[in-house]
Amino acid sequence: MLVLEDGRVFHGVGFGAEGETFGEMVFNTGMTGYQETLTDPSYAGQIVAMTAPHIGNTGVNDDDPESGRIQVAGYVVREPARVASNWRSRRSLDDELRAYGVVGIAMPGTRALTRHLRDRGAMRGAVSTAETDPEALLERVRQSPSMEGADLARRVTTAEPYVVPAIGEKRFTVAAVDLGIKSMTPHRMAERGCEVHVLPATVTAEEILARDPDGVFFSNGPGDPAATEYAVTALRGVLEAGRPFFGICLGNQIFGRALGLGTYKLRFGHRGVNQPVQDRATGRVEISAHNHGFAVEAPVDGPFDTPFGRAEVSHVNLNDGCVEGLRLLDGRAFSVQYHPEAAAGPHDSTGLFDRFCQTMEGAR
Repeated sequence: MLVLEDGRVFHGVGFGAEGETFGEMVFNTGMTGYQETLTDPSYAGQIVAMTAPHIGNTGVNDDDPESGRIQVAGYVVREPARVASNWRSRRSLDDELRAYGVVGIAMPGTRALTRHLRDRGAMRGAVSTAETDPEALLERVRQSPSMEGADLARRVTTAEPYVVPAIGEKRFTVAAVDLGIKSMTPHRMAERGCEVHVLPATVTAEEILARDPDGVFFSNGPGDPAATEYAVTALRGVLEAGRPFFGICLGNQIFGRALGLGTYKLRFGHRGVNQPVQDRATGRVEISAHNHGFAVEAPVDGPFDTPFGRAEVSHVNLNDGCVEGLRLLDGRAFSVQYHPEAAAGPHDSTGLFDRFCQTMEGAR
């Protein structure tokens, strides 16, 4: 069964590992890319429900993971595929969930669950293949930790620095702070001639600058940005040094807080591959991939002052109007709330990596 903290109960069939798991209950609207979703570190601490009706059709391969393991706390699907069929498939999704001890549930009520979360907002929940008393499980759900105030970047970051070499001729050195980085992100930069030094989340500004990078990147990641003050402090040191900066997702929220802005928890967040985002400078709309439950609070009516110069909101979400990007007006630092690497698509926003390279070239 699946139990939500407001008392709503759903029943189904166990899928993946047996046992019990707790986390923030969220939904993902993507019709493709379930393997990238499962292995995205930004989903740490969350039970993810897929709105697409059939999951697991193409099995699991060894090419598409975004990290070294499945990251979700639990998994909810309507109907898992009985047969995996794809030339790259190596294992079934059910076997992969079992291998990593991820508890899931297959149930007919994923549409009702999604509508409930749309009305009530994301909330704590639990999936159990063992408990038979909903009230007993509900009590444990209400005792489980909340996503607000959770510092999860420390949990998913790399333990040691590593280097992703440039593909072809090396043009730039990039210091990438791993707050929950997806493997496709340094790959996209390596394709453009960047040698990417991936560093732990708790790295200091002095340690970043000691590598003399042409640019600094802050990645996506899970948890509450208000709980990652160590990353905010590091970024302020980078901005004071005048190094070009690019951030995505949690990196955008860290950038906002470094500029003196606040962050807040969205009602049910953005999770999927179909979010319309508008570049306010050009008016161009990009369909983009998202995975975030927090957003930056910033004035959208014009530029504003920060300790590092004038800044502005560069992108907005056309569904709910929330801030989707920030930039300093001098052009040396910018960030977006979505995922331009988008391994499963769409690829409207991959040009942001070219923009980062142009920023680094300009700084030279």
